[in-house]
Amino acid sequence: MPIRSLAFSLAIAGALAAGASPGAAQARWPDRPIRVIVPLPPGGPSDIVLRSAAEKMHVLLKQPIVIDNKPGAAGNLGAAEAARAKPDGYTWLWTTDTLVTVNPHIYPKLSFKAEDLQPVMRASAFSQTLVCGQSAGVRTLGELVQKARQTKMSYASGGAGSPGHLTTELLKSAAGIEMMHVPYKGPAPAIQDVMGGQVDCGFLAGPTVLQHVRAGKLVALAVSGARRSPLLPEVPTVAQAGFPGFDATFSLLLFAPRGTPQPIIDAMHTALAGALQQAEVVERLRQTDQEVVASSAQAAAARIAEDSRTWGAVARKIGLQLD
Repeated sequence: MPIRSLAFSLAIAGALAAGASPGAAQARWPDRPIRVIVPLPPGGPSDIVLRSAAEKMHVLLKQPIVIDNKPGAAGNLGAAEAARAKPDGYTWLWTTDTLVTVNPHIYPKLSFKAEDLQPVMRASAFSQTLVCGQSAGVRTLGELVQKARQTKMSYASGGAGSPGHLTTELLKSAAGIEMMHVPYKGPAPAIQDVMGGQVDCGFLAGPTVLQHVRAGKLVALAVSGARRSPLLPEVPTVAQAGFPGFDATFSLLLFAPRGTPQPIIDAMHTALAGALQQAEVVERLRQTDQEVVASSAQAAAARIAEDSRTWGAVARKIGLQLD
C-alpha cells in the first residue's frame, strides 16, 4: 500500500477508535455501502467531482460509495430525504451551499430544516464568471457599469435564486445600477441567449462559458470570487475590477443527518479529505473551475453562517420568494 494511502487508512481507524462507544458498534463502520444523496441532476460539475473522490474513498473505507441523484425543487427534495435519514453514517448529503444559505430565505415552506443537517466539510470553492455577448459592446466591468447607468440592460441567470442571479443582484447593489433579470431553466439556454444578443450579460458557471469565451463568442469581464479562475487567469475578480471586498464564492459541502456519531463523521471527513487531495482529483476540480478546500466541520459551519447572512440580505432586498 502506498505510504499516503496507509496514512489515511490509519487516520480513519484512529478517528473511529478515538470516540468509539463501549459496544464498539461504531468501530465497525462502515460494514456496508455508504449512500451519498446528491440533490442535483447527474453529470454536472458537483456530480463529477464526487464520483472522482468516491473512487478514492472506496479504497480507504473498504466499502463502495453509492451516489444517489435526487434532483428537484432546487435541491429541497434530496435535502429533506437526507435530513430524515437515520443518523448512522450510511446516508450523507453532497450539495452546493445555496441549499442552506439561500433556500431557507426564499422558500417559505421548506420540507426540511437546515439545522437538521450537520456540516461535515466545505469540500471545494467555485465562482461565477460574468460574461457578455459581443453585441453588448462592453469589454470591462467598468464599461458595463457605465453603460448600465446610461441605458437599460438585462442579465441572464440559470434561474431565480441561482448563484448567478444572486451574484448579479449583489453586484447591482455594490455598483448602484439596475439591470433587468431574465431567468432561464439552467445555464445552457441562458448562455445561448447571451451569445445571441437577446440578453446582454450574465454571471454563469466558468466551465460552461469557457469554450465560448475562447471562441470569441462571449467576453469575460470578471469572476465573482475572491480569487481568479484557474481556467481564465487573465480575467480579474470583481474586487480587482473596481469593487474591493466583493466576494461571491460558492461551495460544495458534505452534510450528515444531525445526530450522526462524531467518530463516524471524523472518519468520513478523513476519507473525503484524503480523496480530495489526490493529484488526479485536484486536477478534475481545476478543470471544473473549482479549488479544493477540505475544511474542518467548524470552518464549514462558520462559512455557511456568513454566506447565509449575505444571501439572506440580498433576498430580502429584492423580495425574492419562491413556491
